[in-house]
Amino acid sequence: MRARSVEEPGQRLPMLIRYGHRSWLVPLAVLALVVGVDAATPVSFASVSWLAMVPVVAAGLCGPTVTVLFSLTAIAAYPALDSIWGKSQGTEDFLLVIAGAVLSVPISIFRARAASYVRHLQGAAETTRQVVLRPVPPGWGGVDSAARYLAADVEARVGGDFYDVLATPFGARVILGDVQGKGLPAVATAAALVSCFREAAFHEGDLATVASWLEERLHRQNLLAEQLGEREERFATAVVVWFPADAPGEVEVVNFGHDSPHVLGPAGVRRLPPGNGAPIGLAQLAGGLPEVRRLRLGEGETVLIVSDGVTEARDRAGAFFPLDAHLERLAGLPGAVDPGRLVDEVAAEVVRHTGGRLTDDTALLAVRTPPVEAPGTGQAGGTGHSR
Repeated sequence: MRARSVEEPGQRLPMLIRYGHRSWLVPLAVLALVVGVDAATPVSFASVSWLAMVPVVAAGLCGPTVTVLFSLTAIAAYPALDSIWGKSQGTEDFLLVIAGAVLSVPISIFRARAASYVRHLQGAAETTRQVVLRPVPPGWGGVDSAARYLAADVEARVGGDFYDVLATPFGARVILGDVQGKGLPAVATAAALVSCFREAAFHEGDLATVASWLEERLHRQNLLAEQLGEREERFATAVVVWFPADAPGEVEVVNFGHDSPHVLGPAGVRRLPPGNGAPIGLAQLAGGLPEVRRLRLGEGETVLIVSDGVTEARDRAGAFFPLDAHLERLAGLPGAVDPGRLVDEVAAEVVRHTGGRLTDDTALLAVRTPPVEAPGTGQAGGTGHSR
């Protein structure tokens, strides 16, 4: 499984981030514009004082070194242009250019320090993301899988959505879930549930026992949060799917109040039975844990699990993303059941539907049993990867 950045595909970064390495072109263009206007206008129109804008623009877009260069250029250009066209209105204009150049340098330094601090925070958030949403090797657990995570806040890079693919002695087990709420408490809860799943799903053969471990872990997490002053108890919707090693063509599913997964295959698109169980953390209120269901999975079928960031994504008019209709269109395309292509297509369509304005974290996970190796080919029909 290969990891990809949160922003791909198509998620819009701020223009200053995307084109930051070319930001010096903007003050250069302003400088050229001032020179051009000064050359093209009559003597009565004194535009040379506009050179004060050049270092100011550089301070807002460029680093301190580039700002100093443009400041010196503006100061040197004023007497040069004045000697050519003689449009100076006196020393006041020259002092204005010098003042703009002098003030621009500390402004640029302060802005560069703030940008460095933001990059430091981004690095810390990326480290957190790698802990909660770790990359998974190709074919991990004997299944093909692919996952995508799109953060609503592109700078934060991590939220309350979580997923994992686990190789166990009993076969591959996967989880995708969504913690109620946002911010650091939601991240901490997601991390607690993922770490619990990694241990319980590996050691416990019964999926119902794994479900009980998740419920207990969130209960203890809420107790700890309460002692630390957190007033709101957290819960999480989630789907756990087990691909038993001793029962090819079957899966076991526990659904904690999450949207039921979609299944894409040669016969089209269908939904697994809806999850009527309580979210993780609310079992006591619902009278018990969700039931474990064993279901048939046809050859060549891929299970797609998504968070509500997909199903509740809205366009400018407020219309929800039509996931079912989009999957129906995908099902008729060659290779649409490949997990990597499937999550790429759906994630890209969500970004297009919202115009890049994601209001909620978005997670997608697609998993399938690898296609049976064709005789004489020496290779299977597909490979898995995660992002």
